[in-house]
Amino acid sequence: MNNLTTLIKRLEAATSRLEDMVPTMTDQSAVSHGVASLPESGLTAPGADARGGAASPSQQTLAPLPPAIDDFDALINGDVKTFVNMSEEIGGLVAEQSAAVLRAFAAERKFLIVTTKAKKPDIQSPVYMEVLKDLQATMGVVNDIREANRASPLFKHLSTVSEGIAVLIWVANETKPAETITEMLRGAEYWGNRVIQEYKEKDQVHVQWVQTFYRIFKSLSAYVRQHYLTGLTWNPNGIDPLQATEEVNAGPSTARSPTPQSSANGPPPPPPLPNFDNAPPPPPMPPNGVSTSKNSTDMGAVFDEISRGEAVTSKLRKVDPSSQTHKNPSLRAGSAVPSGPARSNSQNSLSSRSGGRSPLPGKKPDSMRTKRPPKKELEGNKWLIENFDGNPSEGMIEINAAISHSILISRCTKTTIRVIGKANAISVDNCTQLSLVIDSLVSAVDVIKSPRFEMQVLGTLPTIMLDQVDGAALYLGRQSLGTEVFTSKCSGVNVNLPGKGEEEDYVERALPEQIKSVVRDGVVVSEIVEHAG
Repeated sequence: MNNLTTLIKRLEAATSRLEDMVPTMTDQSAVSHGVASLPESGLTAPGADARGGAASPSQQTLAPLPPAIDDFDALINGDVKTFVNMSEEIGGLVAEQSAAVLRAFAAERKFLIVTTKAKKPDIQSPVYMEVLKDLQATMGVVNDIREANRASPLFKHLSTVSEGIAVLIWVANETKPAETITEMLRGAEYWGNRVIQEYKEKDQVHVQWVQTFYRIFKSLSAYVRQHYLTGLTWNPNGIDPLQATEEVNAGPSTARSPTPQSSANGPPPPPPLPNFDNAPPPPPMPPNGVSTSKNSTDMGAVFDEISRGEAVTSKLRKVDPSSQTHKNPSLRAGSAVPSGPARSNSQNSLSSRSGGRSPLPGKKPDSMRTKRPPKKELEGNKWLIENFDGNPSEGMIEINAAISHSILISRCTKTTIRVIGKANAISVDNCTQLSLVIDSLVSAVDVIKSPRFEMQVLGTLPTIMLDQVDGAALYLGRQSLGTEVFTSKCSGVNVNLPGKGEEEDYVERALPEQIKSVVRDGVVVSEIVEHAG
């Protein structure tokens, strides 16, 4: 009995010692794994660890992406990526253009991130245009693919996307951006519905491709109504827009995962923003901003030659007194000085290369001319529309015209103009890729030196005159079927007529370019050249 009592006491003592050892072993295990227990008072304050000390940089996490950016990423990874995959099934130019569309959405994503970090700049300032530069460039690539492949059998596909990519300019609408999306969808539907009409009996892949593209508009409209119902919002306490743009282009400033730990088992850093163009980095600047070229040395040699004085002219050819006009009045009476026998071979070769032309400077190219500000104003009864270059911030230009108003449009590029109401006459001069939509006119539309011209007539129009126009598409309504079209030195002019039924597509008819002239009974007779076969 005594032995049993002693054994029980020893077991109780061993149990008590084991219970005392458990908390100590738990604390040591936690420290060995780098995890500290929380104090009983509750959670630690931000910026401090559980032991009361300051948190190390490796333990801090970057701010998460704003909800607007998260939802835009979901839009890109959803409907936009589905559209790209469908385009790759068709392949060719359609796949190439869809890749440009994906780059355009990525550029708009960068722009939206900039708005969360920067103060709002003046919409007319160069700073705003610099922030929008990447978005404009990628949208231009989408349209350039269409313009460079007008003869492609998939031109309707390319036009559908080219008209629809303008939907990304909703960011420039400061009041109702969702309405911009609806307007751009109408332009895309014009071509997209023609694709559906052509392929609905031949290949359903093309029909699904159009419907997938339409779905992007619906998702984008819902996204804008949720986050930017009354226009794009900027950060009133943010940094300079250019600085924010540089930070976004340099790398992500927000992430969904913590920064890499010092240990080898830490998570990898977040990936940089996508760069679809694979553009090489800019060359490094010379030290202290001083150019290392030898121009300064060359200019120094020039000044050294000038400082030699009269020795500079020692190698010039002397003019014989008999050829000097101030000493021979008979030479002044002639139209030119006769050439002497001592003309050198180098002078003869130079004259032959120049073709005998005067060394006057040629016409200054348009790229070197000073860019003038856009102008839209009414002077008396004349509207003046000048120098618009298709910036997304400008959008569609609307003119509320009266019957006494004449409209002059000049030096505009990639611009869409809507004339509301009945005007007197319209004149278009030196414009490139101009799109014109009119209701009705009293007189005529006169177009001069304006390639890639497009016009749609909703009402009545008596006359259209085209002079030196390379590529034009005219869309006439049922009320304007009696319109007379006059062309001079034009090529690639097509007239689109409405179908017989309300739901039928437009029918495209080309205007003749080749004329055959023959003499019959002393009279010159001209006929249109017809190609059979």
